[in-house]
Amino acid sequence: MNRLAGVTSPYLLQHAENPVDWWPWTPEAFEEARRRDVPVLLSVGYSACHWCHVMAHESFEDEATAAYLNEHFVSVKVDREERPDVDAVYMEAVQAATGQGGWPMTVFLTADAEPFYFGTYFPPTPRHGMPSFRQVLEGVRGAWTERRGEVDEVAEKIVRDLAGRELSYGDATVPGEEELAGALLGLTREYDAQHGGFGGAPKFPPSMVLEFLLRHHARTGSEGALQMAADTAERMARGGIYDQLGGGFARYSVDRAWVVPHFEKMLYDNALLCRVYAHLWRSTGSELARRVALETADFMVRELRTDEGGFASALDADSDDGKGGHAEGAYYVWTPAQLTDVLGADAELAARHFGVTEEGTFEEGASVLQLPEQDGEFDAERIEAVRSRLLAARNERPAPGRDDKVVAAWNGLAVAALAETGAYFGRPDLVEAAIGAADLLVRLHMDDRARLARTSKDGQAGANAGVLEDYADVAEGFLALAGVTGEGVWLEFAGFLLDHVLAQFTDSASGALYDTAADAERLIRRPQDPTDNATPSGWSAAAGALLSYAAQTGAEPHRTAAERALGVVKALGPRVPRFTGWGLAVAEALVDGPREIAVVGPAEDPATGELHRAALLGTAPGAVVAVGTADSDELPLLAGRPLVGGLPSAYVCRNFTCDAPTSDVQRLREAVGGGNAV
Repeated sequence: MNRLAGVTSPYLLQHAENPVDWWPWTPEAFEEARRRDVPVLLSVGYSACHWCHVMAHESFEDEATAAYLNEHFVSVKVDREERPDVDAVYMEAVQAATGQGGWPMTVFLTADAEPFYFGTYFPPTPRHGMPSFRQVLEGVRGAWTERRGEVDEVAEKIVRDLAGRELSYGDATVPGEEELAGALLGLTREYDAQHGGFGGAPKFPPSMVLEFLLRHHARTGSEGALQMAADTAERMARGGIYDQLGGGFARYSVDRAWVVPHFEKMLYDNALLCRVYAHLWRSTGSELARRVALETADFMVRELRTDEGGFASALDADSDDGKGGHAEGAYYVWTPAQLTDVLGADAELAARHFGVTEEGTFEEGASVLQLPEQDGEFDAERIEAVRSRLLAARNERPAPGRDDKVVAAWNGLAVAALAETGAYFGRPDLVEAAIGAADLLVRLHMDDRARLARTSKDGQAGANAGVLEDYADVAEGFLALAGVTGEGVWLEFAGFLLDHVLAQFTDSASGALYDTAADAERLIRRPQDPTDNATPSGWSAAAGALLSYAAQTGAEPHRTAAERALGVVKALGPRVPRFTGWGLAVAEALVDGPREIAVVGPAEDPATGELHRAALLGTAPGAVVAVGTADSDELPLLAGRPLVGGLPSAYVCRNFTCDAPTSDVQRLREAVGGGNAV
């Protein structure tokens, strides 16, 4: 009996018709394994995962394989996006045992949920030195029935080893100039000067590292930091990883030159990168950065917004290839013949502009659209007309599937990005989209004790509790929204969430943070990871939100907690800066203050709006902004801030010291790091 029907996870629902007798992750599944005295097959993936789909088609839809699984195993399917805690614990075990990890993740467990054999994708027949999935199943069953003592011993040792990997993060000293300079040096050594980005293939968009580089430049004037950020952003925006027709970024590039992407589009990547490009424009005035920020914001609103006002998790990499099957990238790639079919005489122009060749840059002679650097200029109006025609034709193709699951953390990132992008570029519709998502998070994901549900779908909250990144990223979004709108309710909601971080996720003795709450389901290990990967770690995201909240409110416990959490950045930043990007960005804010900017004046007075805009466009790392009337009690930073000479005024404070208030926009820009945006 397959038990996945009726769950909220689109990924699990994709497997609800499998002949495998799947269970969701529940205590009952492990009780069943104990009753039958069989091992548990744990299969972890996510909706937009290409190789998850491949293994599902090859093995989980195969009647013979399913029959073998059903007879000899209890099979548990987990959506890593709904249960990041389960994913993190067993991925750590996989990586420790094999030196690598990825999805689909395949782990064999005892009835006590202790792992004893690991892998990722297994093919249906032996291939490239890999055993077939059936061979793996038979080997595990043989070990279970014939060498049970050995299996139990291995499982116990793995659990002991995982417990022993827990490190002390109790360094009470915060990172300073030396560590931040050391991190910059480390990034310089790993920088790909030819193509931008860091390291080789596959190459992931380093959004959090770019935030650190922009903040470091703003604080120190380092031209090298700005150059790495700007060049990487331009190379990505010109590459195939960026959707040249519809906007938005794919998950990563399979090559170091950003040409061929892994085509899935994730909400978190696009939220983080939208914010990066908006901040790059704020620093440099780059027209390319402005265009990409707005196109990415528009992509999120157009293609990921759900009927309830939240944002869906992802678009699949695969889609109908028009030949009776599914193929990765089919929706996005073009051949010269396809260009001719749509554009006629303009096909040659489009091929040159977008780098479409007869040989192709992808598979079967197809090309991923890029903007290669080349001599000569193109007629902008003609190119825009070509782009519109191609986009309209692409819209007629079968679209990739969408994972409609709303993940709290990723929606928090989207709220922050859309609120700021809307404010910077005079797009109130984007701010409204941010408010709509924030409203959904409050109405549906928060209970009456301000505890968060990790996910929702179709207006129904999921059963899984929020983890640290949910509390931290949603608080980050609410704090950004408070700065843009001047509405104190968002600051209040952020405070509720951060109080949970202090009470439920923080080790009171060391200041270390855990990814799950103290009262969450007990796994074989309480996950705890301070490194930034595809998204800011819960640890560094919490440090950033705590620091911003303290700057907005003067709350000393939150400032102290942020400083204690940043001790890990002092240790990791200079050693592994590529995986500490957001932590380093938060450390830049701490070193700079962060600055506290209060703008007071009537909302209808244009001078108030000009000061508020100048405050938001300040590049001082992590600066917080409050706006409202002089007698407002909406935001604590406004208290005791009168108009000066009856005019709207701005107050800038830093490290318990305040500048003289000013009504002069240019003086305010100078006080907050005005950048080159206008």
